[in-house]
Amino acid sequence: MNELDQALLTGEKIVFATKKHWFSPVRDSAIAVLIVLGSFLLRWLAPQGEGAIISGIGNVFELVANLALIASILWIAWNVFAYISANFGVSNMRVLRYEGIIQRRSSETLLSAVTDVQLKEPALGRMLGFGDLTIFTQSGDAGKDEFSTVKNAPGLRTAIMEQKTQGYGGAPAAPVSAPPVAVAPPVAPSTPGDPAAAMAALDDMRTKGLITDADFESKKAEILSRL
Repeated sequence: MNELDQALLTGEKIVFATKKHWFSPVRDSAIAVLIVLGSFLLRWLAPQGEGAIISGIGNVFELVANLALIASILWIAWNVFAYISANFGVSNMRVLRYEGIIQRRSSETLLSAVTDVQLKEPALGRMLGFGDLTIFTQSGDAGKDEFSTVKNAPGLRTAIMEQKTQGYGGAPAAPVSAPPVAVAPPVAPSTPGDPAAAMAALDDMRTKGLITDADFESKKAEILSRL
């Protein structure tokens, strides 16, 4: 079980996983390589001679060159281990990122908090298959998360946006409307025992627009015919 699987919550599953590209240690070690070259240059420039001063200067050059070489080798080794240990993933709930060796860096960003994902692919990155991602959250620049030299960076971005759309950003389903209920037209009251009360009720219904004038006259005639 890898680190991504160990971090899953109940009901959570990984839908996309990737790592740093193999070019990552090369890219991150550019300065270290220059230091290595510089150490060899110092060795070549170290003065050679019998005098104490010249010999002392030569020893200083050698010492600096050796220290620079050791530091640069450790730097390169650190970048190689960082490349091996990095894991990136997208679940149905979060964007997961774990990097580093001694000082482990991790970020677990909820998809609901993601507002934008920016992808940068240098020309060499498009050729070799890597890119840099920056994830922005509702916290703005303070909450952005940067992923450098990611293998299949476009796939990671697509997975984030697809999961966000399906789980959080999708348009809500249109509510299902209940079939209209047929409303029976108002029926004028049948003729009660008291003609005056029936006429008053009939007039009130006409005033409220519940019956038409024609209905009023028809019912009025019926009430009067019973007197």
